[in-house]
Amino acid sequence: MIRYSLICERKHEFEIWFKNSADFDKQSKRGLVSCPACDSNKVEKALMAPSLGRGSRKGVTSAPPEPVAAPAPAETPAPVADKSPVAMISSQEREFRTKLKELRDHLVKNADNVGTKFPDEARKMHYGEIEHRSIYGEASPQDAKELHDEGIEFHPLPVLPEERN
Repeated sequence: MIRYSLICERKHEFEIWFKNSADFDKQSKRGLVSCPACDSNKVEKALMAPSLGRGSRKGVTSAPPEPVAAPAPAETPAPVADKSPVAMISSQEREFRTKLKELRDHLVKNADNVGTKFPDEARKMHYGEIEHRSIYGEASPQDAKELHDEGIEFHPLPVLPEERN
């Protein structure tokens, strides 16, 4: 899965998860990607920075870093630094967030944290060098791309916005 920061023609910024970058391209060409604020289908990728690990704290992990998307066209103004996207959430969205937190907590509790050795451990399991087990850890954007290119299945741990504060 890959999360893209997007911006519509009216400069509304939002994020959407896609299976991969080709999935975004297909959906965008078919007009299936639209702004949740104004329903515009004229949507472009916004500039994204990779998510970097912040050291290890017991019980807290970060999702694998995200690839950096292509810069937006020059006519797109830079986002204002002192504003952040906000949302009012419904009871269904609150339930979905609760389920995501439960999934993350379950994965962290029942998997081995291999830290920066994640790409090596994932490869060893994929190629049958060691027994398969549930693991989580850190991977650079380049590591994640190489694992994906090798057909090694992995997923980012769900991270909810309030967990980043």
